[in-house]
Amino acid sequence: MGKIMMTATERRNEAAGRVRAAEDAVARLRVGLAGVGVKLPSLRVDLASCARNEPMPLVDLGRCSVETVLRLSALLEAKSAHDC
Repeated sequence: MGKIMMTATERRNEAAGRVRAAEDAVARLRVGLAGVGVKLPSLRVDLASCARNEPMPLVDLGRCSVETVLRLSALLEAKSAHDC
């Protein structure tokens, strides 16, 4: 069976849905990290990944201090040890 052709409006709506899903994921991660005292100041949806005809949004975790990396690593290690 062949592909069904989408209208331009349907393609735009689908693309917008992908971007919204990425924005929601970023917001969810930001809240989750804040809940354990971690802030990634550059956390965002990568705009360049949304600029294609068919956006495939990527999340840019961004740059952060070594202190933040160590705090995040400690949290992940503690979670991993707890799960064993």
